[in-house]
Amino acid sequence: MGNKLHSDVLVIGAGPSGAVAAALLKQQGFSVIVLEKEHFPRFSIGESLLPQCMEFIEQAGMLDAVKAAGFQLKNGAAFNWRERYTDFNFSDKISPGWGTTYQVERASFDKVLADCAASQGVDIYYDRTIEQVAFDDDGCTVHARNSSGETFVCTGRFLLDASGFGRVLPRLLDLDRPSSFPSRRSLFTHVEDCIDSPDFDRDKILITVHPDRRDVWYWLIPFANGRSSVGVVAEDAFFAEFEGDDQGILCDLIHQDPVLSRHLKQARYDTPVNTIVGYSANVSRLWGPRFALLGNAGEFLDPVFSSGVTIAMKSAKLAAEALTRELRGEPVDWEADYSQPLQCGVDTFRAFVEMWYEGKLQDIFFYPGADRILRAQICSILAGYAWDNKNPFVRSSRGRLDVLAKVCREAMV
Repeated sequence: MGNKLHSDVLVIGAGPSGAVAAALLKQQGFSVIVLEKEHFPRFSIGESLLPQCMEFIEQAGMLDAVKAAGFQLKNGAAFNWRERYTDFNFSDKISPGWGTTYQVERASFDKVLADCAASQGVDIYYDRTIEQVAFDDDGCTVHARNSSGETFVCTGRFLLDASGFGRVLPRLLDLDRPSSFPSRRSLFTHVEDCIDSPDFDRDKILITVHPDRRDVWYWLIPFANGRSSVGVVAEDAFFAEFEGDDQGILCDLIHQDPVLSRHLKQARYDTPVNTIVGYSANVSRLWGPRFALLGNAGEFLDPVFSSGVTIAMKSAKLAAEALTRELRGEPVDWEADYSQPLQCGVDTFRAFVEMWYEGKLQDIFFYPGADRILRAQICSILAGYAWDNKNPFVRSSRGRLDVLAKVCREAMV
């Protein structure tokens, strides 16, 4: 039968959403077991956080540890296309809350969060691969196995899936649904950047639009140790035009942009290039009897605005609040209390992603005469405050962006 464990809540995955949800639930007096497939630290992509994350980190009791870790400050986002450059300082947003955050190597960042959760009394078991999940009126039963072949049985009153791209419950419960986004591929790596460009701002992520293809873009995320994450995103068909290995293709594409190639002219490519294909994902539902999906286990949009960790932590907060009430015997409407509020911000980010690839958001960003208030409202979304209903771009993103992009295009003709 294997080893048996029991807790109030079982969490699959010790990444940001799992660690934050576990810590928040532990604060409310519940026992929590986290089952993580990997050993930490482990590599993960998604290094550029948004200021909204800091609120959730603080609530989870992890702020001091994150501050002490020495991560690279991030105070905004910069965008470049050909000779055009613009940047947003997150302190210029209209939404209240944090105006700065960090750019992090996720291996160390995720370990900081997981260690904080463990220090608060959360039981984290690494090297646990989930093989089977079952639900009944009393809760859930999870069967797991470690790399040595030992089996484990864990029971709980509720199960949170924070497995990220592993998407454990969507696979086991047939919840996966096609994304509305086309299949895109990302090539990325970490480099010793050796950047000496006087005009490069290490306190911001740099998003560069391909000089000839506005649906192709690059990221450059500086870390505090002289290293950077660099990557390119495009539809699958675009990469079919290139020959060679992934590193050669990534370098060729970087050289196609004069600004990015200047910044990285001395970079040392000392880490293998990774690729992710068809990363956008969706599900038929975010919750069910005795379970809920957090972060990327439920839905992942696109990396262009670094929304992944923010959505993950927001889902952790909402789920922890709803689950606290349920475990205390109070009525909970998971659709109204969890899924719909979470989807509000996801839909706001989705509108921004769609209009980025259509080129309309780029028209707005690179328009030289943008209204200060409009830029501040947009800046709030870029800072992660996609749930601030006082912001008109949260209430009706698509319509307002369409109108604004048309005005900007006509003014530049």
